[in-house]
Amino acid sequence: MNSPLALLGGDAAIRQPGPHFSWPPITDRSQKVVAEQLAESISIYDRSGVIAELEDALANYFGVKHAVLMSSGTAALHAAYAACVIEPGDEVIVPAYTFFATATPLLHLGAIPVLADCDETGNISVTEVAAKITPNTAAIVATHMWGIPANVPALRALAQEHHLALIEDGSHAHGASLDGQKVGSFGKAAAFSMNGPKPLSAGEGGFVLTNDDEVFYRTLMFAHYNKRCRSEIPPTSALHRFAVTGTGLKFRIHPLAASFALDQLAHLDEYLAGRAEIAKLMCDELKEVAGISVPQLPSKHQAAWYGLPLTYVPDELGGLPVERFHQALLAEGLKEVDQPGSTRPLNQLPLIQDPAALFPFQPEFERVQYWPGQFPVAETVHHHTLKLPVWHREEDVPLARAYVSGIKKVVEHHHDLKG
Repeated sequence: MNSPLALLGGDAAIRQPGPHFSWPPITDRSQKVVAEQLAESISIYDRSGVIAELEDALANYFGVKHAVLMSSGTAALHAAYAACVIEPGDEVIVPAYTFFATATPLLHLGAIPVLADCDETGNISVTEVAAKITPNTAAIVATHMWGIPANVPALRALAQEHHLALIEDGSHAHGASLDGQKVGSFGKAAAFSMNGPKPLSAGEGGFVLTNDDEVFYRTLMFAHYNKRCRSEIPPTSALHRFAVTGTGLKFRIHPLAASFALDQLAHLDEYLAGRAEIAKLMCDELKEVAGISVPQLPSKHQAAWYGLPLTYVPDELGGLPVERFHQALLAEGLKEVDQPGSTRPLNQLPLIQDPAALFPFQPEFERVQYWPGQFPVAETVHHHTLKLPVWHREEDVPLARAYVSGIKKVVEHHHDLKG
């Protein structure tokens, strides 16, 4: 059979060698500030220098009282949960569909992650959360998947009604907002990653945001020690006597990473504006294409577009499996189209299915039981999600259009892929 599809012997839609997307942007300026920090100091033990500058800039950008830098987003989540006094045996409602670090720090605190299904956007369902609340529930966690804001106003109202903590995992969503309010400022605490590909990148790093002084003190106590805790936790606090040691852990960010992130933060809104334009371009071009459903943002919602999640609709293409469709896209040279792997329904992961096997000292985990098939919306959304990068520069527009054309080509000739 003669077919124009590259998978079947035709010419590829994109012949430009990859990678087609890299992040973060490393400019002459970013290299300069890191070199300057290297010359100044590679160890900062207190809240001074670039550490203080970045924390102040983050608090100002997100409109919160406190920001505390961490070594990673996972460390930030761990610290935020501990600072909100999540205790052994507590139940914490977390998205069934998220990156696993949204839930796994809870296991180290002896708490029980209670998974709640998502809605069609991929974000946690408010209705499902409401159904999961019990007398043992201590907190609700919302992830803003792919940088698209979750319904945190409704979740906050639910948390207030039941006297629960609302904690945000904003690791995909730096700069995203609802009606002008930045995500990360809605709950009792928020945790963000600054891992390499995140909208705000430090290479590796993270931070906790909060407006609550006690959460701030406990975040310092959990993840820092000595100079920071002695100088920032007041002597009147019951925690001050532990200041020299904290809890004995250290999740401090490296000053070189902080200097890089500070430079990136100065350009974040510019990058997000560019991403928004290109995301709109791709969505406008693809919204009428059979087999593809593009995300729809409610009015006054601004996404950070960590990625552009396209939903594959097999029924519109004669039931063609998503795996075959994805294979055809890759053959056309669309190298950056991804079927997400580590970000997935958590009930599919052995660690969540059977945490007692790795945490035998936590008897509460014997009653944690998850298995594939329990969260049909999350599992369907995940199985049919194809994630594209979202470029931010005007010179990237031709490549974004080429990706759109490649998708349209495969859709137009999808009949050739059957059999």
